[in-house]
Amino acid sequence: FQITDDIDLISNAKHLVLPGVGAFGSAMENLEPFRKVIEEHVRDDKPFLGVCLGQQVLMGESEESPNVHGLDLFKGHCEYLPEGVKIPHMGWNRLDVVKKSPILEGVDKEYFYFVHSYHVIPDDDDIIAGTCDYGIDVIASLSQNNLFSTQFHPEKSGKAGLKILKNFVNIKE
Repeated sequence: FQITDDIDLISNAKHLVLPGVGAFGSAMENLEPFRKVIEEHVRDDKPFLGVCLGQQVLMGESEESPNVHGLDLFKGHCEYLPEGVKIPHMGWNRLDVVKKSPILEGVDKEYFYFVHSYHVIPDDDDIIAGTCDYGIDVIASLSQNNLFSTQFHPEKSGKAGLKILKNFVNIKE
């Protein structure tokens, strides 16, 4: 893995990971110079993984920043977690794989670390790859072609998280 903000390195990358902690609006402001290269990467069907806020900015919009446009690579939006659940959702939850996805191979029913107050609502349920029970079904992972995302943090989720990252880097372009 290499951390960079160099457009040339990003455009030549075989795989891209978009991590995220923070707010939708400021994330999109910071991503704006990279929007085109990210869109090209996904359009070329190269593996792309959005993590936590990185999953949320893949949607078209978020209640968190109402007039800010997301990357819109997954059709849908983000909403604040509903009343009745503790916010933020922070801690370990079991992943239920609901759709075959190459990044989720071998991790069904494993526990992953979550920390978030917003969650994604895709327009198309067919892209939902994993959920977790948090009093509501939280969409934990999305998958469409070589575009993947997780609401949880694989990098903070021990062996199961490392398995997801290994699965991701082993995906061929």
